[in-house]
Amino acid sequence: MALISAWPLISPILFFLRCFSSSTASSEGGIFQFDIEGSSAVSAQEATVIRGQQQAVATGSWVPFAEGCQEGFYRTSSGKCSPCNCNGNANRCLDGSGICVDCQRNTTGQHCEQCPDGFIGDVVRGVPTFCQPCPCPLPALANFAVSCYRKSGSVRCVCKENYAGPNCERCAPGYYGNPLLIGSTCKKCDCSGNSDPNLIFEDCDEVTGQCRNCLSHTTGFKCERCAPGYYGDARFAKNCTECNCGGRMCDSETGECLADSPEVSTGTDCPTISCDKCIWDLTDDIRLAVLAIDESKSTLLSISTGVAAQKRLNDLNLTTTHLQATAKKKNHAVLWTIQVDDAADEMNDLLREAATLDEQGNEASSKGLLVQKETMETNNRATQLVQQLSNMRDNIQEISSKMKYYAIQQELSPEEISQKLSVAEEMLKEIKRRKPFTNQRQLADEEEDAAEKLLQQAEEFHERYNDTRSLVSDVLEQLSEQDVKLSDLEEALDQALDYVIQTEDINKENTANLQRREKQHEKIKEQIDEVKDILLSATTILAGPQKVNSELSEVIKNVSGFYAEIDGAKKELQEKLANLSLFDDDLVEKAMHHAHNLRRLADELDRNLYGVDTNGLVQRAINASNVYEHIAGYIEEANKAALLALNTTNRVNDAAVGIDTQIIYHKGKSEELLNQAMELQRTADDSNDLTIADTSRHVNGTLARMSVLRSQLMRAITKMQSAEPGLEARERLEQAKMKTADAVSATMTVTQATTPMDENVRLWSQNLQDFQHNSAAYDSAVHSAGDAVKKLTEVFPQLLDKLRRVEQKAPANNISSSIQRIRELIAQTRSVASKVQVSMMFGGQSAVEVNPKINVEELKSFTSMSLYIKFQKDNPQLAASPDRFILYLGNKNAKNYIGLAIKNDNLVYIYNLGGQDVEIPLDAKPVSTWPSYFSIIKIERIGRHGKMFLTVPSLSSTAEEKFIKKGEVLGPGSLLNLEPENTVFYVGGVPPDFQLPPSLNLPGFIGCLELATLNDDVISLYNFKHVYNIDTTTSPPCARNKLAFTQSRAVSYFFDGSGYALARNIERRGRFSQVTRFDIEVRTPTDNGLILLMINGSMFFSLEMHNGFLYLRYDFGFSTGPVLLEDSMKKAQINDAKFHEISIIYHNSKKMILVVDRRHIKSVDNERTAMPFTDIYIGGAPAEILHSSISSHLAGSIGFKGCMKGFQFQKKDFNLLEEPGTLGISYGCPEDSLMSRKAYFNGESFIASSQKESLFGEFEGGFNFRTLQPNGLLFYYSEGSDVLSISMDRGAVVLNASGTKIQSPDRNYNDGKTHFIITSVTPERYELTVDDKKQSKKNPAKDRAGKSPDSVKKFYFGGSPLRTQQANFTGCISNAYFTRLDREVEVEDFQQYSEKVQTSLYGCPVESPPVALLHKKGKNSSKAKGNRNKKVGRDKDKISQPSTGLKNLYQEVNMQRDPQCHLPMNPKATEHAYQFGGTANSRQEFDHIPKDFTQFSISLKTHSSHGMIFYVSDQKETNFMALFVAHGRLIFMFNAGHQKIRIKSQEKYNDGLWHNVIFIRGKNIGRLIIDGLRVLEEPFSSNANTWQVTEPLYIGGVAPGKAVKNIQINSVYSFSGCLSNLQLNGRSINSASQTFSVTPCFEGPSEAGTYFSSEGGYVVLDESFSLGLKFEVVFEIRPRSSSGILLHGHSVNGEYLNMHMRNGQVTVKLNNGIRDFSTSVTLKQSLCDGRWHRIAVIRDANVVQLDVDSEVNHVVGPLNPKATDHREPVFIGGVPESLLTSSLSTRNSFIGCIRNFMIDEKPVSFSKAALVSGAVSINTCPAA
Repeated sequence: MALISAWPLISPILFFLRCFSSSTASSEGGIFQFDIEGSSAVSAQEATVIRGQQQAVATGSWVPFAEGCQEGFYRTSSGKCSPCNCNGNANRCLDGSGICVDCQRNTTGQHCEQCPDGFIGDVVRGVPTFCQPCPCPLPALANFAVSCYRKSGSVRCVCKENYAGPNCERCAPGYYGNPLLIGSTCKKCDCSGNSDPNLIFEDCDEVTGQCRNCLSHTTGFKCERCAPGYYGDARFAKNCTECNCGGRMCDSETGECLADSPEVSTGTDCPTISCDKCIWDLTDDIRLAVLAIDESKSTLLSISTGVAAQKRLNDLNLTTTHLQATAKKKNHAVLWTIQVDDAADEMNDLLREAATLDEQGNEASSKGLLVQKETMETNNRATQLVQQLSNMRDNIQEISSKMKYYAIQQELSPEEISQKLSVAEEMLKEIKRRKPFTNQRQLADEEEDAAEKLLQQAEEFHERYNDTRSLVSDVLEQLSEQDVKLSDLEEALDQALDYVIQTEDINKENTANLQRREKQHEKIKEQIDEVKDILLSATTILAGPQKVNSELSEVIKNVSGFYAEIDGAKKELQEKLANLSLFDDDLVEKAMHHAHNLRRLADELDRNLYGVDTNGLVQRAINASNVYEHIAGYIEEANKAALLALNTTNRVNDAAVGIDTQIIYHKGKSEELLNQAMELQRTADDSNDLTIADTSRHVNGTLARMSVLRSQLMRAITKMQSAEPGLEARERLEQAKMKTADAVSATMTVTQATTPMDENVRLWSQNLQDFQHNSAAYDSAVHSAGDAVKKLTEVFPQLLDKLRRVEQKAPANNISSSIQRIRELIAQTRSVASKVQVSMMFGGQSAVEVNPKINVEELKSFTSMSLYIKFQKDNPQLAASPDRFILYLGNKNAKNYIGLAIKNDNLVYIYNLGGQDVEIPLDAKPVSTWPSYFSIIKIERIGRHGKMFLTVPSLSSTAEEKFIKKGEVLGPGSLLNLEPENTVFYVGGVPPDFQLPPSLNLPGFIGCLELATLNDDVISLYNFKHVYNIDTTTSPPCARNKLAFTQSRAVSYFFDGSGYALARNIERRGRFSQVTRFDIEVRTPTDNGLILLMINGSMFFSLEMHNGFLYLRYDFGFSTGPVLLEDSMKKAQINDAKFHEISIIYHNSKKMILVVDRRHIKSVDNERTAMPFTDIYIGGAPAEILHSSISSHLAGSIGFKGCMKGFQFQKKDFNLLEEPGTLGISYGCPEDSLMSRKAYFNGESFIASSQKESLFGEFEGGFNFRTLQPNGLLFYYSEGSDVLSISMDRGAVVLNASGTKIQSPDRNYNDGKTHFIITSVTPERYELTVDDKKQSKKNPAKDRAGKSPDSVKKFYFGGSPLRTQQANFTGCISNAYFTRLDREVEVEDFQQYSEKVQTSLYGCPVESPPVALLHKKGKNSSKAKGNRNKKVGRDKDKISQPSTGLKNLYQEVNMQRDPQCHLPMNPKATEHAYQFGGTANSRQEFDHIPKDFTQFSISLKTHSSHGMIFYVSDQKETNFMALFVAHGRLIFMFNAGHQKIRIKSQEKYNDGLWHNVIFIRGKNIGRLIIDGLRVLEEPFSSNANTWQVTEPLYIGGVAPGKAVKNIQINSVYSFSGCLSNLQLNGRSINSASQTFSVTPCFEGPSEAGTYFSSEGGYVVLDESFSLGLKFEVVFEIRPRSSSGILLHGHSVNGEYLNMHMRNGQVTVKLNNGIRDFSTSVTLKQSLCDGRWHRIAVIRDANVVQLDVDSEVNHVVGPLNPKATDHREPVFIGGVPESLLTSSLSTRNSFIGCIRNFMIDEKPVSFSKAALVSGAVSINTCPAA
């Protein structure tokens, strides 16, 4: 005790002397040298010794095997001594492996490169030099963390189960203790189960453990006793009962009433035992002594490690330094030394005495603890004994009372009572003598086990019951379906029974008839000769009609030919007229001008001719000019008459044949039948006479009408020639003729170009009609090929160029729509031609130049081609010259190409990437051994790696022979650089003027070839540019055997997204009934596509795939509108490249059921209505249908891409290719088209797979990428601390391999174009090649070669879920490959990857920047003519300015910079452009708008599919006007009276590019003009009522509750993107009256966070967040200004809380109703350094703690006894001026970013805030 009381006086002197004496041992730095964290860091001297030992032996020196390597070295497998790689933390390692032994400084791992759990390294990244215990909260002595790590400059702890807090500095809920006190731990609260049962944890004091709220009438430290006035067992029985003693006390255990309260010693646990008071006094003293000793011990232990001790040592350190300097100045060092020595001696004596006292205290403490322990044990035993005695006493009393009651009840005498007692005693003795119930106990245990098993079985049965019960609904549905089917079957059976009965009756009648006819059989024989004579005469009579029939056929043939020629002339004339506007730059304007002139001239001519035409000659000439229509009509009538005659003749012939058949069948039966035959003959004679007469009459009439028509025509021509109109009329006609001469001559180019090809294809068609070797499918296929490519083949480039130039001219609705339609027809024609699956025969001199139908950029890094080949082995030319050319795809200069040839009886694949040729001969299967039917060839190139496959099918089985051969380029080239304008694709041969490279310069191919695929696209020989020496008469296509193809090719159909199948009149195969069913199987990797579509007026039925799941919508004329059935629960994902069976069942005309893979997905009820359809579209539909009135009900208008099979209606199959309406689909299901070689990443997505081999050994990989973003992580792989990554950094490509960085010299790879990366890792070098530009560095870790990871490691494309320095990638990655142990080098199929997070595996929305329209030269340029021809730029970096032309988008903004800040105050932004979104009501409001306005214009840029752009209305929203985005399309909507006018764009504009939109509401027409090229119009009837709207005008969104009356809810939400250049009637509007969550449109990359702009703004959190008496607020900031308000909350009674920055200092100031108090933290580094900083504020009543990047300060304010916990609004980033107090040091709003905002450990979403006011961007923050 004396030591404890004297310690406060001794400790300062002790610390002073210890510190001062240690100063002499320090040569530099501070006065004190100690480890405050208890770490085991090694001194610099020791580290130097270790390094010296490691360097003692030269690296790589060889020593004899018998000798060992010196310490610090190990023997390699080659016998050399290599230095241990232990990072300076060990000096021994194992021979052979180099694994380090005895790692020091708390390190671990094979190379001492890691910290064990519970320790943390001394560096943020890389290998630590030493590890120290986690400071959680104190290192070593008080470390309660499982592990720890560094984040944002501070240490974060992962606490053990019982601890909580960022540094484990407090106990978790339900535990108590003080982790900051050394020796203390957190223990579980023990309240004997008497605390609040509604709480998860027992409620006790966090430090002492005393229970707070004892329930159930209990009390005590642990709620272990019944409360006063209650008795019972509080710990176990928990039956505390109120004493029934009339207000007096009772025994706390038995409840027995006490006369007077017993004298109980205070604090004792012996309520029923009288103990000596001295014992309890001694026990209390011992307890106090123990507590004092523990406190002293903890104080002593915390001296060297505690935070307070550290602070005190720092203070003493400064004091000592000051004293040293003072002592030196006064030159009293000797005196000080003597005094210090004396003081040190005295202090040593004091220390010895303190140690002695400490030992005595420890002995006393141990003795006291022993006495306390023995006393507690005695106390417990006494308590148990008292309890047992009490129970025994109660039992005895109970037995005694029962015995007395029994004696009184039975009226027993004392003798009888004693006798019975003796008997009972004997019985007890007998029970004691008996053996224990062992056997019975064993049986009971067995029964208990059996019962438990039975219970377990019952639980299992119950689970099965629940599972079965969950299937009841499905079973009931199926039973209902079966019930319906049974009812249908019952009806069918009843009908069949009726048929059976009718059949029996008919059989009986037939039996009777047969008996009668058998009797007449003999009579028939006698008349047979007479019948034969009758037949001969009938044959003679029929000869006449047959002759007439042949003559009529000839007439019909001639008439049909005339009709076809006239119709063909009409079509050609229409095509020529339709294409007139395509061949001159100013043709559109000229045509319009000519049209007006011709109209005027025609009117004048009409008037003049009317005056001249006295005899009606001109009128008859005009009538004659329309003779075509009359001729067609008459020919049609003649055709109908001829067909009628032919049908009549055929019926006569059939009747005669029927008579003959009957006579032969009933030969010799009865005479009665003979009489009937004679009657039939007479009837036939009469019929023939009538038919012949009728036919003759029709033919004569037709010929007469034709002759009359011809004579009328000749007379009209003669009269017209003889007419002499006036001179003026002739001159005007001549002028009109001259006006049109130029336009007519413009058509000659197309006519001359298409005529030879038209004749060529027609010749093929005629020749192939006579080719009978193959099935009719060949005829139809060749005919379709001829129709597809017969026109516009050679003039496609010219035509498209003309289309572009016309499209750039003044917008006109009819022109733009016509041009778009022509484009669609051209693309459709090409698509159909590409799917013609017919081979061509090549004879050695023939060739075809194919249109490759693919962008050559897609062939750069990856090229794959498949084709079918068959040799004509019996051709004598092959014997003379067996080496043959097959194909060539490459540049015209014979550099960069791929080709196929036959050399030395081997198929050879040849490719050239700009250097030497690579030849891959398939020598495993000589060509001479190939079969005489089609084989399949596939050639592939991935970078510099080439591969060839050969598949030889079998005719007798499904087995196939497969062969493969590989090769690679030895030089540096890896890209196939094809030039689009110089690329040619020759098959079978080449034209004479083309020079092949030497390796392919061989004679042409002899045999049949058919192209299949090029990369992912289906191609065909019939999609050609030119053909040479192809004659189908002498060389017809080869017939293919069906066995040469797999089953999937025979039964599947391939859709490429542009075609569709149309099944008309589907009820011809089945009927709509009570149960109508559609079935189809689909296979696709795409996200969206149309599967089934039926339309009848406004009624429709559509089944689509939307984001990979089914989306069914239909309307059969329901009063409630369309019905939606979608897979909202995501039960069946369709786009996994596997076949899925889809069934649509319409039950009882009122219930629609969706089934996938025979599993019920969903069903929905509707009004009872039958399906009103006859036709069904499959896989797509024509554009005019997709863009019709039903387009708003479709999820998208994208055709299906993938495979389909098994389409059925009512279980009836349809062959889709045989349906006449089918267009653009083909047989088969190409696997290449279903692979996902391309992936699109949105900045938050990634895909992952696994790799068995380490990428740090021998490794090569590559991939394509496209992006418009300068930064992003492309590829990521890690092994421990080693990372291999490929990323984009400011437009450059960077390879990071274990810290070695290689960066591409160019920084322009974010240009939206395709680029190719190859990465190579060898033991010697790291290499990075981007578009064949190579960079390399030496590999510093050569000994890593051959290392394999401990387990299968993941690699990532597009980003990573791990913490990396780079943001995830935004763009496309395709055609990736790398070396893998488990497979050949091949392109990665992303569909097979195990993880796919927010990634689209089909399509790539990244667009290349378009060519600027203003920079065209030569004849393509045209001068602007007013506003009509003004071009509008479309560029992601440019915004069109209609009033002043194009301006430069990148205007320099105000780059004002706070001198204390690293980042500028205003990030670079687009001038006059604003960013909207983040909240549902982000918007600008304009109060001052002109009254009369009709025209608006605005520029927009977005990636979002929905959002409001513009809205204005009156008060009731009856009159309104809106422009919004829905499903990516622009919609202009307004009212005209009670009618709503809706104009919708066909294209989607959510592509992230700038678009200019003009929308006009005229008097009787509405217009929507997009980018000056798309003009959409909608007329409406003008209303007499004036159309008026009121303020405000909304831009980017609307106020809550607005617009929902007129606009769909998805588009009512705010626009997410940038808007610019709002103009009304040509005048700009810039100044908004109010702004909500709108910021400037920033350029460059962005990241997650909320940005507060310099224009000011704030976020208001609602009252659900409490900043009252107790809270914790944590968030991160990255400021752009050194001053600003971060957080503010206030209440009505004047209390407030304010957190702000001022000149880099963070201050928390608050008023709790008593007075103001505050605390501040100033960091050593700048808070405005461009990095993220963490701020935490904790308040507990009057105590407030502020933590900024682990720099902590706190303040204790006055305690308000009347304080209450208020829930008030909280302002973030700023506050209205009226709410600020005068005492605050800054009133500015915060400028910068805030993220990860949390209150009481709950995340706060600013997008759900009560209000976002001003320039605040939610969820988007400009990157630093």
